[in-house]
Amino acid sequence: MLSLTFSPDRPLADQIVTGIKRQIDDRLLRPGTRLPSIRGFAESHNVSRFTVVEAYDRLVAMGYLQSRRGAGFYTAPTRAEASQPAPSTDHKRNEELVWLIRRLLEAGEDTILAGGPWLPNSWLDEAGIRQSLNALARKNGTHLLEYGNPFGYLPLREHLVLLLGELGITAHPGQVLLTQGTSQALELVIRYLLKPGDAALVDDPGYYNMFGNLRLQGVEMLAMPRNADGPDIATLEKLATAHRPKVYFTQSVMQNPTGTDMSPHVGFKVLQAAERCGFFVVEDDIFCDLQVKATPRLATLDQLNRVIYARSFSKTLSGSLRVGFVACAPHIANELADIKMLTSITTSQFTERLIYLMLVDGHYRKYLARLHERLDAARANVVRAFEGIGLELFAEPNSGMFIWARFPQVEDALPLAEAAARDGIMLAPGVVFRPHLERSPWMRFNVAICDDPRVQRWLARAAAER
Repeated sequence: MLSLTFSPDRPLADQIVTGIKRQIDDRLLRPGTRLPSIRGFAESHNVSRFTVVEAYDRLVAMGYLQSRRGAGFYTAPTRAEASQPAPSTDHKRNEELVWLIRRLLEAGEDTILAGGPWLPNSWLDEAGIRQSLNALARKNGTHLLEYGNPFGYLPLREHLVLLLGELGITAHPGQVLLTQGTSQALELVIRYLLKPGDAALVDDPGYYNMFGNLRLQGVEMLAMPRNADGPDIATLEKLATAHRPKVYFTQSVMQNPTGTDMSPHVGFKVLQAAERCGFFVVEDDIFCDLQVKATPRLATLDQLNRVIYARSFSKTLSGSLRVGFVACAPHIANELADIKMLTSITTSQFTERLIYLMLVDGHYRKYLARLHERLDAARANVVRAFEGIGLELFAEPNSGMFIWARFPQVEDALPLAEAAARDGIMLAPGVVFRPHLERSPWMRFNVAICDDPRVQRWLARAAAER
């Protein structure tokens, strides 16, 4: 029996979850113990069955209980077992993602990465990198030899505060932690916020690398359907209420893979749900510098209260330099810095100084202006070509490099991608962008690559055969 009090400040479901968790942690409920049925618990504690359902479901999501069909709810075998990595089926699923990522990284020069996640090398500013590299190498100091500061190179963090201010995000350098790209930023946040069995909201479709990381950590992913203006709010509120997730991972601008932006109205709804249901929002803004005209981010609306903001320069400067950052509340930044030191000691002061030189010499903004013009022209050409071929666009993005499209008569894009691979063209089928790898008719296209007539001719032939 639990002692429950009827109080507007402490919902009954919260009290039930806390009470059962305490009994399991204190070993009063042994592993494998069968809990009272939903009806039995409700009657013995004089509460609604809906309240018990919510509490039991949350305990299942947290890894404390197991639901056995037709048999009821049981305490998990042991908390130690619950803290182990994701089950083998999740590792099997990750094999498909690893296969895709390996193909991207090991693709030969003769492979056309029509669905690739980065710009062609010829579009990047290699000359600018070499110029800044030479300037840095001539500077005296210990940056070539010593470990850096745990938070990262201070002048770069101070400059990033100015860049955040241009988006309307107020922060100070102590709220900015430098990382090895956005991938490490997200991994640090996952380690900080989540443990095996916890639930997290994710976009469907969304970023496959992050899905793989969450599987490795044993996190339950709650798929949020992504509309042209952002996540489906009705589904978000339903999942958040039922599962009490710890966090929602999303991209509010130039979302990967759809290329769409979250509207301010939907953004407000997301933040209201986060406040009401008590979850954090992790905003991955890796494509920030590809946007022609800046629009408000979730971090702009929230001012780093519940939003943890992540970003890097891999997509515009160099995927090899691996410099990114997290901006968040001061106490969270300190916790993330501790995790960073324990897992990687620190980040490269040399590359952080190099990025700093490239950002402050004025050359970077001119380079971005040229890059925006080139992307706009390629996007217009690809949209026009795709419409002529008969591809259906999910939406027409205003910025960025991605278009999410499908053949209307195709229900599963994976066989199409396999056929393209045999002809030396790598497409990105929608299945890999779904949290649970369900089939999808959609495909991600990179406009910087798909302006190539060879890609368009192949797609036209594929359309004619269907």
